[in-house]
Amino acid sequence: MKKFGISGHLLYILAIFAGVLFLTPPLAAQVDQAELGNLGPVEFINYEGPYSIIETRAQIRAIGYTLGQAVKNGAARQGALGRYFVIHSVSDQDGFKLDADIFGLGVDVGVDHIRNLRLIIQGYLEAAYGYTEKDAALLAEYITIYNAVYRGDMNFFSSRYKNPVMDNLTKEKTGLSLRYDEWPGQTLMVIPLGTGAGGPLSSIDTSSISDNKVTEQLRQEPDMSLDQRKDMVDLKEREADDASQQAAVSREAIQQEEQRIAQEQAQAQQQQQQAQQQAQQAQQQQQQAQQQAQQAQQQQQQAQQQQDQIAQQRQQPGADQQQLDQQQAQAEQQQQQAQQQQAQAEQQQQEAQQQQAQAEQQQQEAQQKQQELDQAQQAVDNQKQQAAQQETFADQKSSEAQQERQQIAQDQQSVIAQETVPQQEKGILGVSILTPASSLGRLVWLDANSGSETKRSPLNTVNVRTVTQVNSRIFAIAGENRGNGAVRLVEISGDTLEMQKQGNNDIAPQSLLWSNGQDLYAMINSGGNLYLARFNTDLTLQAQSSMTVHPFASVLFSGDYIATQRADGSAVLLNPKDMSEVRN
Repeated sequence: MKKFGISGHLLYILAIFAGVLFLTPPLAAQVDQAELGNLGPVEFINYEGPYSIIETRAQIRAIGYTLGQAVKNGAARQGALGRYFVIHSVSDQDGFKLDADIFGLGVDVGVDHIRNLRLIIQGYLEAAYGYTEKDAALLAEYITIYNAVYRGDMNFFSSRYKNPVMDNLTKEKTGLSLRYDEWPGQTLMVIPLGTGAGGPLSSIDTSSISDNKVTEQLRQEPDMSLDQRKDMVDLKEREADDASQQAAVSREAIQQEEQRIAQEQAQAQQQQQQAQQQAQQAQQQQQQAQQQAQQAQQQQQQAQQQQDQIAQQRQQPGADQQQLDQQQAQAEQQQQQAQQQQAQAEQQQQEAQQQQAQAEQQQQEAQQKQQELDQAQQAVDNQKQQAAQQETFADQKSSEAQQERQQIAQDQQSVIAQETVPQQEKGILGVSILTPASSLGRLVWLDANSGSETKRSPLNTVNVRTVTQVNSRIFAIAGENRGNGAVRLVEISGDTLEMQKQGNNDIAPQSLLWSNGQDLYAMINSGGNLYLARFNTDLTLQAQSSMTVHPFASVLFSGDYIATQRADGSAVLLNPKDMSEVRN
């Protein structure tokens, strides 16, 4: 890859808090100062050289963005294990331990520069958690340093992350190596997830990725990474502000909900008391109706007995039938009255039973209402605890930001003092070889008096045997045939020692570079065969030999001829312009 220069009332209150707290891990504990011991430098070794395929920033960022979209839509795992993949590990609360996203690099990934890796992570954070481009880029830088600092430190990770996170990690792969060639198949970057107490801004746990060890690494840069650290302070202050605002909204909603609960609880108690009174009245009415029914039954029995007696008296000789008729009429009237009284008593009993049923239903409704209010109160109590957590989170972020601002202010004075030191002249151009078994290295400026190195090129794949100067312009063969890398002709800036141009033709890795006036000569690799080719100083191919040349061919300029070697090693003369073979 080319480098480039996140009841109706009850439902309402729960909805408010669900919007405020979308992640539930607890607050992260700060790293103790004692952990700063044995801190080595974090300096990423990247591929710096030509590329066979040049991808745009948008293409590189899209790798992470696509993974982030899937996680946002609910995916727990996304991507191919052989390439880029992510594991979204979120589980039940476990003390103060954290959830995490695990960002993996498979064996077939092509990323070879830390800036491109950060761009991929940036895209992921933008898509998964809604961070702005600026915030996501800042977090990506901190995440890579965090994972480099704690590379392979399983004791550290196990003390801070939940078991489901640790189940996906191994000592050999956890974190990020400093060497780009050790990234493929050997990388599981841990991205700590935050509490969400500050809203979307706290999706990533900024306290963890900016702990003392990470900050100390940033301070080792020449400018002490002042801009990045200021941006992190700004992000934490915004987290604190959001958390404070959310806590205030929560407190207001809690107050309103508690007032509603108190009012409805009073109504429920009153309803329950009324139901109890109604039940007591119904019970009394039932008792009265039962007494009336018993009296009516007794009266009916008495009337029946009287009628039986009258019937017996009628059968006696000399009975006064007229008087018995009167008695009979009275007895029948008394019986009718008793029947009416019996009917009234039965009706009263039915009414009392209905009233009793209504009272029981009201009591059940009141009890159900009380249960709902108890649940609502429990929800409010939980939200009080969460609001307190928000306030604690805000205090923590504010405290971290304040402490870091003080350190930044001191470091800023140190940087200003360093800037007042006069800059040295460029000096003499030199080249350093990076490994014993390779001719690859980088250009440096050397002080003419002391011989010490004053500046070094970021381009670390220069074939040191090919460095050539043409009218103060620096040319060389650079690169590696690894991933998207390529071996090409390059021009190097004399001011910055950075690669400012690359050719389009593949150069044989073992080729040297020869110059003749304004022409450059090198062996190109075309279809697996080697040819001697001429380039102008714009690195554009002008001509190439029709015959193949030896892998270790040399070039000697002699007037209008070039002497080199065919593929079989025999000497041959070529025309230096059209590269044709000179024949008799």
